[in-house]
Amino acid sequence: MSTEAPVSNFIRAIIDGDLASGKRTSVVTRFPPEPNGYLHVGHAKSICLNFGIAQDYQGQCNLRMDDTNPEKEEDEYAAAIEADVRWLGFEWNGAVRHASDYFEQLYGYAEELISAGKAFVCELNAEQMREYRGDFSKPGKDSPYRTRSVEENLDLFRRMRAGEFADGSKTLRLKIDMASPNLNLRDPVIYRIKRETHIKTGDSWCIYPMYDYTHCISDALEGITHSLCTLEFEDHRPLYDWVLDNISLGHHPQQIEFSRLELLYTITSKRKLNQLVTEKLVSGWDDPRMPTITGMRRRGYSPEGIKLFSQRIGVSKGENIIDYSILEGSVRETLEEACPRVIAVLDPIKVTLTNFEAGVTASRSAPYHPHHAEWGEREVPIAPTIYVEREDFAEVPPAGWQRLTLGSEVRLRYSYVIKCDEVIKDAAGNVVELKCSIDPATLGQNPVGRKVKGVIHWISAEHAIEAEVRLYDRLFTEARPDAVRGDDGQYVDFKQFINPESFRTITAYVEPVVASAAPETRYQFERLGYFVTDRHDHVAGGKPVFNRTVTLKDAWAGKEAK
Repeated sequence: MSTEAPVSNFIRAIIDGDLASGKRTSVVTRFPPEPNGYLHVGHAKSICLNFGIAQDYQGQCNLRMDDTNPEKEEDEYAAAIEADVRWLGFEWNGAVRHASDYFEQLYGYAEELISAGKAFVCELNAEQMREYRGDFSKPGKDSPYRTRSVEENLDLFRRMRAGEFADGSKTLRLKIDMASPNLNLRDPVIYRIKRETHIKTGDSWCIYPMYDYTHCISDALEGITHSLCTLEFEDHRPLYDWVLDNISLGHHPQQIEFSRLELLYTITSKRKLNQLVTEKLVSGWDDPRMPTITGMRRRGYSPEGIKLFSQRIGVSKGENIIDYSILEGSVRETLEEACPRVIAVLDPIKVTLTNFEAGVTASRSAPYHPHHAEWGEREVPIAPTIYVEREDFAEVPPAGWQRLTLGSEVRLRYSYVIKCDEVIKDAAGNVVELKCSIDPATLGQNPVGRKVKGVIHWISAEHAIEAEVRLYDRLFTEARPDAVRGDDGQYVDFKQFINPESFRTITAYVEPVVASAAPETRYQFERLGYFVTDRHDHVAGGKPVFNRTVTLKDAWAGKEAK
């Protein structure tokens, strides 16, 4: 398996400086997902960054659910987040934390801000608030409720909590600066009334804090030293700092922003991923074509491959636009040394060995991996009828062809040299059988007086077992499926770029040694690619069910060049 040493980046440089200067004596990071969907490859990058930095600096990383939006949050998503982090190989510090753990403290700090004259209860509706806020070209104007007394604001805020007012009728806003060029500082809302049952607190609250207010205080309460987030939060950092500077909480984490991952040929919008699921364009959040961590797991991607990918794409403030082939290449590289090799034939042509002699024509054993003798070997049995891949035969071979054609010789992997003597076709002219002869002197040795260049894989029809094989490819044909504009300048529906060839199921033949494999067992099918037994549908001892993880070579390189 490939391993690469941590590469320095601007975040590590900041941390190194903080530790050297004594500003910080330890490193505490956090991963704070919202439990409103399944995590995707962009979250995987953030997980590897936050947990990886904590590990490298002998620090700690907290897992905290940002559960401040109860109508979209579900226990299913929270459980999936925990499972994904663990599957990637990370363990968080202590128990899982939740923003809701701090609801009482958050409320207390809100009262503190009101008492200091720095927050007020506002009755502008959403449309009025947008009007008062202004925009980038004109300043906002003060809410008519901004001058309420501390006593009135405290009374109203407490009554908001007690449930006296209708949803959306009042908000709690900070008093900062309606003329600020940063719109996030124009008296932002920090509490709203929302009667929704919360997955942790039930119906005990009818007011909920906003993310910008909650996040910085949660970080501070947990002793986070470096709060790492993506660049869309850069303009929110002044608000992060303002809140912590204006409450009686002694710890002040440092927010540092890095560019978010844009992985070509996929999407990472939770809303759009949810659309794919709800509209049944994929089989679920764990569909192996999905960029979700659970989907990548079911596809057969390894945690090591995802970690290697995260390391290779780097951390910076510049654009992080990455081709899908980089992810596939990282996975492929980690699987090469980690997977036993077996033979499978996905698109078979029947081959009759015309001079096969029972008791004379012999089988050989083959290693499960050329570099792992400790994994042992298995017998590769031969029989009068075998299957080879249809693409390994050509009636009219192209220049340089080194596989099977009428009158030519190839070596069967781990077996004899054979010669194709006759081609049998059906009434429609399709090749249905090849009749070939064995050179009996070539088992384990080269033929005398001639050189055979081609080697193809094969499987004994008598010994092979049928397997359901699911062939997966990229979900979209367009590099940026949600960023294509039509002639009218409007964005084209990303769903029209779904790759019609992204999924198909075939019946293949595999070696019998895989029959007892447990779910999520990875193999290299020689000459074909990496495959995994499906984590849900495969049952050891039953008919195998395999998912293709990745081909041996980048199958899209030629397509993208056209």
